[in-house]
Amino acid sequence: MGDHFEKGQHALLNEGEENEMEIFGYRTQGCRKTLCLAGSIFSFGILPLVFYWRPAWHVWANCVPCSLQEADVVLLRTTDEFQTYSWKKVMWIYLSSLNSEFGVTPDHPLITDEEFIINRAIRKPDLKVRCMKVQKIRYVWNNLEGQFQKIGCLEDWLSSTKIHLKFGSGLTREEQAIRRLICGPNTIDVKITPIWKLLIKEVLNPFYIFQLFSVCLWFSEDYKEYAFAIIIMSIMSIALTVYDLREQSVKLHRLVESHNSITVSVCGRKAGVQELESRFLVPGDLLVLTGNKVQMPCDAILIDGSCVVDEGMLTGESIPVTKTPLPKTESSEPWKTQSEADYKRHVLFCGTEIIQARGACSGTVRAVVLQTGFNTAKGDLVRSILYPKPMNFKLYRDAIRFLLCLVGTATIGMIYTLCVYVLSGESPEEVVKKALDVITIAVPPALPAALTTGIIYAQRRLKKRGIFCISPQRINVCGQLNLVCFDKTGTLTRDGLDLWGVVPCDRSGFQEIHSFASGRSLPWGPLCAAMATCHSLILLDGTIQGDPLDLKMFEATTWEMALSGDDFHIKGVPAHAVVVKPCKTASQVPVEGIAILHQFPFSSALQRMTVIAQEMGGDRLAFMKGAPERVASFCQPETVPTSFVSELQSYTTQGFRVIALAYKKLEMDHHSTALTRDKVESDLIFLGLLILENRLKDETKPVLEELISARIRTVMVTGDNLQTAITVARKSGMVSESQKVILIEANETTGSPSASMTWKLVEEKKHIAYSNQNNYINIREEVSDNGREGSYHFALSGKSFQVISQHFSSLLPKILINGTIFARMSPGQKSSLVEEFQKLEEGRAALVTSFCMFKYMALYSMIQYVGVLLLYWETNSLSNYQFLFQDLAITTLIGITMNLNGAYPKLVPFRPAGRLISPPLLLSVIFNILLSLAMHIVGFILVQRQPWYSMEMHSVCTLQNESISKLIISPTAPEKIGSNGAFTSFENTTIWFLGTINCIIVALIFSKGKPFRQPIYTNYIFVLVLVIQLSVCLFILFADIPELYRRLDLLCTPILWRVYIIIMLSSNFIVSLVVEEAIIENRALWMTFKRCFGYQSKSQYRIWQRALANDPSWPLLNQTSFSDMPGCGRGVSYSNPVFESNEEQL
Repeated sequence: MGDHFEKGQHALLNEGEENEMEIFGYRTQGCRKTLCLAGSIFSFGILPLVFYWRPAWHVWANCVPCSLQEADVVLLRTTDEFQTYSWKKVMWIYLSSLNSEFGVTPDHPLITDEEFIINRAIRKPDLKVRCMKVQKIRYVWNNLEGQFQKIGCLEDWLSSTKIHLKFGSGLTREEQAIRRLICGPNTIDVKITPIWKLLIKEVLNPFYIFQLFSVCLWFSEDYKEYAFAIIIMSIMSIALTVYDLREQSVKLHRLVESHNSITVSVCGRKAGVQELESRFLVPGDLLVLTGNKVQMPCDAILIDGSCVVDEGMLTGESIPVTKTPLPKTESSEPWKTQSEADYKRHVLFCGTEIIQARGACSGTVRAVVLQTGFNTAKGDLVRSILYPKPMNFKLYRDAIRFLLCLVGTATIGMIYTLCVYVLSGESPEEVVKKALDVITIAVPPALPAALTTGIIYAQRRLKKRGIFCISPQRINVCGQLNLVCFDKTGTLTRDGLDLWGVVPCDRSGFQEIHSFASGRSLPWGPLCAAMATCHSLILLDGTIQGDPLDLKMFEATTWEMALSGDDFHIKGVPAHAVVVKPCKTASQVPVEGIAILHQFPFSSALQRMTVIAQEMGGDRLAFMKGAPERVASFCQPETVPTSFVSELQSYTTQGFRVIALAYKKLEMDHHSTALTRDKVESDLIFLGLLILENRLKDETKPVLEELISARIRTVMVTGDNLQTAITVARKSGMVSESQKVILIEANETTGSPSASMTWKLVEEKKHIAYSNQNNYINIREEVSDNGREGSYHFALSGKSFQVISQHFSSLLPKILINGTIFARMSPGQKSSLVEEFQKLEEGRAALVTSFCMFKYMALYSMIQYVGVLLLYWETNSLSNYQFLFQDLAITTLIGITMNLNGAYPKLVPFRPAGRLISPPLLLSVIFNILLSLAMHIVGFILVQRQPWYSMEMHSVCTLQNESISKLIISPTAPEKIGSNGAFTSFENTTIWFLGTINCIIVALIFSKGKPFRQPIYTNYIFVLVLVIQLSVCLFILFADIPELYRRLDLLCTPILWRVYIIIMLSSNFIVSLVVEEAIIENRALWMTFKRCFGYQSKSQYRIWQRALANDPSWPLLNQTSFSDMPGCGRGVSYSNPVFESNEEQL
């Protein structure tokens, strides 16, 4: 089509999102549709099949381009590297059906108001809406903006004020009806796919169509046995696939079925609160949440009250999460960006369970429906299962190229066959059969099945190790891993945290550490009160539940938790609030208990949490807990000890996790919910440090050592303190003792330049005061110029990463090359970091098993191809039983057992060939094809020059103990065998033996073992199969059994000629083995070739690596860079496709 479009014909759908697509407008044309229909009939269904495989061709053939506004068909194309096409019909929704019930007319206020997308989509005066459905999401045509837009969710531009004013009182019945009709039902409807649909979809796979063609051809040639074998294998494969897909469909249907049948309470603007089925919900509806253990049927914004939610369905972690109401601010900014905290803390996600719902002043918990149906978080999860991302493009492309090479070879063979058989005067029917037969020989129909067995075996081995894969085709792609990002807590370190101690402080500075191991209880004071109240723990069925850190901290106080009863009357304290009380054995605690009134939940972006609490009969207090640096920034400077930095460093450099605590007294004249977070989190009094020990897992160091020895980069991305992360990196072996760590700190500045970045060497020294502990780290301001000695690692915080991304984008790839430690990273920053690493990706594919099978199947087909073409020269061929023996008894058994080799137990420090078309792999295939061709030609010509050879004589056997000069020659006429035109001949016998045994030799040579797979001798079944096959072939070769020869359509030859055949095969084996081991698999030789010819990888990663290695000024030390310096700003940037391969192809 090109890139030239009519005005308004082309646009982007979901621009900037993960599921971004290009959209093209088309209009169906009657005459084109008629021609396509006629073509479908006259092509006997081939044209519709082609259109099924190529959706874009269907649209181009049936339609003409037009603007999207006029289109009745749209063509969609993904913007990823796959460029996948699909097409959808544009439908109409008619609002006239609402006229009789609600009197909806073109001049109705709800129709004329064009503030929202729903209103802008209504075409006036006929009251209808153009829409389409793509991957379960409905899109409507925005008449004002002239584009298709997603419907079924509230607009992103809405401010918190607008949400409260517009939707805080609910929708009218008319608004609900209009939205319900346009947005569709609030259902995640996954229908169970009928078996006949799955069957048709599977059967229409190009692979099975090719098999059908092959089987039909074989039946016409009376090659029934192998045809039946392929049919049985195909039926079994189709049945298993359909069964698998059906089971997945049923499971997914059952998983989401309950979502569509929930009863909810909805508050209408005039109708009041009413019970409603969840499928009738629309964006903007006002939900009234009552009771506990409630499943959310949609995504909703909490506007009143608070909720404790179990988000295990989304995150996999069943830790209760506290949701707070969206504050009603005066800001006109979009509600998602109006605060620095994560907006998700106000959102109740579909599929999550509300454990507790607590009302505020009004006594009710209310939420505005944000998204419905497949637009919700749960719907998006289901859609990702229904429409998974395609496989790695390069692997797919290489496989297609490989098959196209085989097709090209088959085409050459077809031309050769046509010439030979036409010149020989054969019948047209025979000529066509022989020409088509070449295709099924050159492109083996069993190739996909053989490759699938390797994946099945790999999946089974993973399952034995407790690893499950829902997309088995992706197992091979795991070999692409060259960089692994680790979280710290719970991944490198143990899940549980041990409370080591607490360091109180007062005006004079830090006090002596209080160790909980001593068994002494913490004395009463603000620090004790902070530990007892500043958490998100809840009491559920008499059990305290919540974050493990919060639980450890609360348990250390030995206090108890309860819920306030109806008789609990304290001003501003709601009934059923969480109350913490000192245990009965505690003494000298002047308060009866403390009620937790309000929470500002912990956020990774904010790195802190705050609670408002009320002492029974005492003061109202605010307590803060979080990252020490953040907490200290909210405290009165005089309350933060002058030794804060050194004290914090002394613990973090030992690998401890450190939490800071602070508090202040609040005025009693405001309700707790009326206080803003900014007002509460100011002028705090610093209380001290909470020290938690997080030990490394036993398996961490060995795993990292193996990855590093295999030259797979390891990176730590954590939300914890930077110094703690550096220490853990050293302890775990991620950074070795001989390697340096360079700390990068970047900050935004006022004026010009807009940002600065400093580079400091982190030096390891012994800490005298904690000599029994590990080392600690000191940042040197002045260092000698020895930073380039040995290797180095960069360490930086999330804040610095953000500044570098915005102001030093040209330096970012340089930093990522050696960036190992990223601390205080928010979830969004973690995602950005992974995306940046992907731009530098060193793509490789450890497809050794699949590559072996590709090579073998290619050689098997080419061996058979070469032999058959040589026999075609005499208008001869292999007989059906000869084909059957090679196809079924040899290749099928090898294909089933060849992939049974397990993975080598140790990773090696280099990678296998990264692609199917890598030079070593291509050389291996081409060399063995040429070697087999030479052997077949030598055998074909040499047999014709034997003294006993005669075209008229077709049986030569020697008497025992007699020489060749005394042959018994049995004259027989050449006899055609079956219907495929084959006849017995010495050439046929020679070619068959050479080809059959050569298939076994090739399987042995290509069964690569170390260093990526276990040695071939460990694959006992495969070795046994090869031994039996070779023994049977040798027995047939040397056994003078007339009946056996007659069955296999072979001729007896002299013993000496049989020895010649063995010599040719042995020579082939020795040469192939020597070349494979000495050249193809000789990594050192290929590296030498690359150096001699000056080859250098063109990947971004290698280019940057070479540039930095030759840069004497890198890495920077004891320097400060500014964003306006040459080469530091945004002017010099880089771009690299995510899947760009820069593996050195070996």
